[in-house]
Amino acid sequence: MKLPFLILYFSVLICPKILLAQYEFSGYIDKKNWSGDIYLSLIEDYRKLSGVYPEQIIQKTVSDSMGYFSFSGDNLPLQNHMYRIHIEGCSENEKEPIHFNGFCPYSKEILFIANNTDTLTLPFSFDNEMFCKIISNNEKSNAFIKVDSIIDEMRFAFASYRSETNRKINEKKWFTTLQHFVKNQNEPLTELYVYAFLSDKANNLYAHYLEDLKQNTYYDNLLERLQKKYPNSTYAKQYETELASDKFIISPKAVSYKNWWLWIVLACAIALNIFQFLNYRKKINTSQSSEKNLTQQEQKVLDLILDDKTNKEIASTMFVSISTIKTHINNLYKKLEVSSRDEVKSLYIKK
Repeated sequence: MKLPFLILYFSVLICPKILLAQYEFSGYIDKKNWSGDIYLSLIEDYRKLSGVYPEQIIQKTVSDSMGYFSFSGDNLPLQNHMYRIHIEGCSENEKEPIHFNGFCPYSKEILFIANNTDTLTLPFSFDNEMFCKIISNNEKSNAFIKVDSIIDEMRFAFASYRSETNRKINEKKWFTTLQHFVKNQNEPLTELYVYAFLSDKANNLYAHYLEDLKQNTYYDNLLERLQKKYPNSTYAKQYETELASDKFIISPKAVSYKNWWLWIVLACAIALNIFQFLNYRKKINTSQSSEKNLTQQEQKVLDLILDDKTNKEIASTMFVSISTIKTHINNLYKKLEVSSRDEVKSLYIKK
């Protein structure tokens, strides 16, 4: 019994992070320019990568006098996910009106990939900038930083000459460059990061993205990679939905043929609504024409029925027997082409 206990004891000492699935994300902030809470967010919606979204925040902390902070625990997913660490420079009174759309002009953030077993540090860069460098045991953690550097090069190339010809040439070049780079990273989440940028409807590249989608099998292959590595994840489901939507935009006939049963259901629903509407209009017209043929007594009975009076109450009001009232009601039903009080009420309540 002693040997297994000793093995377990030394295992815990040597590799506690593996056994306990413990993560630790730490770093430094510039205390001269930044103060306040520091937040760790888990991002499951890749359309909300950058910004301040309270529903994404899973932890918050503060730095010490030297600017050091740390997040740790064992409650994160075991698979890689997208994360963000950010700090805000706005006061409590400013947060609600400023953050209503997720945008905060007084914040600093860094995005990365991590899981529940990762150790990650955010030291100052060579020029003492914070949130610009990642050191991690997970080789995928700094993939977003590498992508950002390529995008910065792309922006410079676009800005050099603002002609239409230059834009078209560079669009094709940088789409290919980014897609090849992230595919070689062997991490679909990095590909999603680039996809979110290229397919953003507010981006000037969106029109080229739709053209690229028509002929490039890259996007379908990305869906396969996501479903294989992250099955049933929000990332894969969101991407599949968006891809189908964009394909419908560029080729509605193809998508509608593929999902023919959806259109049949929709057509049946529309036909049913039209039938119900026409049937209702027919009843209204019938009741209006039949109402003119009602006797004075039948009209009184109708009015009292619409006032929710019982047969006994109607008979008492009109000073006649209940059997006489029943006769009036039967005649009324025949003329209005109904068979119950509810049908009578439905005709006149909706009019």
